[in-house]
Amino acid sequence: MKNIHFSCLATVYAVVFFLVGLNPVYGLPLGGDSEVLVSGGASHSQGSDSGNFNADLSYGYYLSPGWEIGFRQALDYNFINHAPDAWQATTTPFLHYNFRITNVLVPYLGMHGGIVWNDRDITGTIGVNIGYRYSWFFKSFEAARDNRTHGNHVVNIGLGYVWGGSGDRAIK
Repeated sequence: MKNIHFSCLATVYAVVFFLVGLNPVYGLPLGGDSEVLVSGGASHSQGSDSGNFNADLSYGYYLSPGWEIGFRQALDYNFINHAPDAWQATTTPFLHYNFRITNVLVPYLGMHGGIVWNDRDITGTIGVNIGYRYSWFFKSFEAARDNRTHGNHVVNIGLGYVWGGSGDRAIK
């Protein structure tokens, strides 16, 4: 089972590196641009038969090269071993600031707030969004030193398309 997960992760990473290396593209947004992002992912808790599937769809509009407002819809479905499966949907508007580091690398920092709902409940949510995330699990800081094998297998892949705006996208 471990080899299957490693093979899947290696394949995903190889495809991403192949696609990124084909041709240089400009990721810099301009004021007036629109953006649509679609992504999906899955995770599997190590040592269990439980896992998760998620799908996201968002639309954003760039007020300037840095500021973006938008709307995100997400679905999260949990497969739980020896228990009923559970799902939840999230509907959140967002506000992001995009940092112009290079022509290709444009990380962002932002915030969102909205609702989380399923067939039984509805509640609110508010939080911070960042353009890069890495996490692992540990019980104490001492245990974190050698905890590389105790975590979750997480795969997420998406596709975005930016259109509109006008002007030169290159950093001068």
